[in-house]
Formats: sequence, C-alpha cells, structure tokens
Amino acid sequence: MSRFSNLGHRLYQGEVSFDFVGRRKLWYSISGVIVLVAAIGLAMGLHLGIEFKGGSVYTVAKPGLTVSQAQETADGVVSSHPLVQSTDNGKIRIQVSTEEPKSSDEIRTELSEKLGVPLDTVEAQVIGPSWGKQISQKALTGLIVFMVLVTVYLAIAFEWRMAVSALVALIHDLLITIGVYALVGFEVTPGTVIGFLTILGYSLYDTVVVFDTVKENTKGLTKQNKRTYSEAANAGLNQTLVRSLNTTVVALLPVAALLFIGGGLLGAGTLNDISLALFIGLAAGAYSSICVATPLLAQLKEEQPEMKALRKRVLQHRAAAAAKGESEDLGDEELSGEEQPAGMVGQRGRSTGTAKGRPSTKR
Repeated sequence: MSRFSNLGHRLYQGEVSFDFVGRRKLWYSISGVIVLVAAIGLAMGLHLGIEFKGGSVYTVAKPGLTVSQAQETADGVVSSHPLVQSTDNGKIRIQVSTEEPKSSDEIRTELSEKLGVPLDTVEAQVIGPSWGKQISQKALTGLIVFMVLVTVYLAIAFEWRMAVSALVALIHDLLITIGVYALVGFEVTPGTVIGFLTILGYSLYDTVVVFDTVKENTKGLTKQNKRTYSEAANAGLNQTLVRSLNTTVVALLPVAALLFIGGGLLGAGTLNDISLALFIGLAAGAYSSICVATPLLAQLKEEQPEMKALRKRVLQHRAAAAAKGESEDLGDEELSGEEQPAGMVGQRGRSTGTAKGRPSTKR
C-alpha cells in the first residue's frame, strides 16, 4: 500500500508519467472493439423484464422450495417458458409472458395444487404491455434530459470541447453496459434503468475531476514553449490517476459483493438487475475518463490554431536545444510568476538547473 501511495505522489509531482494521451489510437481501437462486441449483443436483443413487455408474476412462499423445483413445476403448468427466480425474502418468483393462453386465475390455481400450498399463498400480479411502454418512454426521456443537462453544464463550466468529450465517454459507457446485459442475457428491469443512470453520474463525476485538473494545468499554456496541450493534459491525467483508481476500486467492492455473493452464491436474482449495471458501468466509466475523454479532448484542442502554433514552437525549441546538445527540461524553468500554469510546477522533476552545469536563470 505504501508503494502505491508513493507512486501516486510521484505521479502528481511528475517524476513518473504514463503517456495515455499519446497512445490515444490504441485506446480508441480497444474501445472500438468493445463497443462493436456490445453492439452485436444489442442487435441480438435485450431480455426485457415483465415491467416493459407485460405479463403476469406469481410469487410463492413455501419453505424448502428451490428454484429448480419451482421451474419444473411451472414448466408443467404453462407453455410459454416461464422465468423462475428467488427473491430477497426467500420467496419464489415465477414470471409468465403475455403469450400464455391460460388466464392468471387458472395458472394460480394449478401452481397452488402442484406445489402443495394454499391458494392464498400464491400472489398474482398482472402487468399490461401499455404500462411497460410508458415505463420505457419515461426511462428514455430521463436519459435524454440527463444528457442535455450534462452537455449544457460542461459547456458553461468548461468549454464545448470538454462537453463533447464527456458526452462521448458517457455514450461509450452506456453502450458497453447495455451490450453486456444483452450478451449475458440478464433481465432488464426498472432497477436496471436506475443502475444505468447511476453509472452515468459516476462516469461524469470522474471525468469532471480529470478535466478540472487539465484546465488548471493548461492556464497560460500558449505563453511558453516547453509543453504542448497534449502533454499538459496528460500531466493532469497522471495527477488524478491514483485518485480515479482508488475511487473505482472502493466503489466496485460492495457492488461486486452484491453481484457475485448476493446474486451468485446466495441466489438472490433480483440483485443482479442493478448490480451488473453498476459493476460494468463503474469499470467502463473509470476507463473512459482516462483513455477516452481526456485523449479526445486533447485531440480536439490540438486542432485550434493557437495550439497548432504552440506545438510548432515547442518542436522548434526542442530541435534547437538538441542541435546545441542541450537536454530538454520540461520543468518550470521558463514558467514563473503569472506565466506559470497552475499544477505545472515540478511536472518533470524538481531541478532548476540547466544543461552542462550552467546556472539556472529565472525570467
């Protein structure tokens, strides 16, 4: 743990740096492959819950009744491939689609007889497809409103390039999470929608933290000739790297417990609805804020005329230094006073000396 803390300190001070921005083509390729696989899964279709497509649900309370026993019984009662799950309170939940020709009263009576339980212990709930359509429309409306508000906020608080980058990262996370849901065949319920909205908020938070540091690092950047925008953005990303990883790990631990222990070992299937969305979304959100949002922001910023001119000056300065046999120092030697961007001090070491033993000079 002490080594990890020391690594975080060295990353913040600029003594160690991972070139995330410079390898953006690699991250784009990885994201493209993942999104493509998710899109294929999505094309295969989502397993919508009864709340969205309609049907009937029967809840049975019988001590010792297992999911496999209830599944065998339900298969003998209905012909539409019922879905059987265990609930958090120990009851068995049997879901039947609207395609079943039998009425809910007939199904309820047969389940009572074959399971050997009183009729009043078999609870029935019928949901029409029109109600599910309303839920779907509200979920889509909420998602669109969220995206619009996020874009407007980031455009005002930062700039439109940051808003676009954050929006791309959000869509990236959403597509991956929905695609995984389709691939593993998990049921999509209102709890799943809540999980989707939760991970979007988390992903946005992580991205804003990185962007805020990048913004501080790039203040007054065009007044120097030591560092390009991409390099300054990468330095800010490294400064927040350990924080992002720590936050993600701490958030993933309880979600993993819900998914693998609660939903897997204990058989509480209803926990899977929200826990899988949170688990995949949190991991994708941490990845996108580091490997998608910031590299995309740097790419958009580098297209600005002033940033192109800055890059040209930086390259010329380095070429001139190389011709003189001088080592390139990306520290704070030429950035002092009002010209020094916040967060730039010590990004490439704390030395204030120059090459070949010459004394350092401050402007």
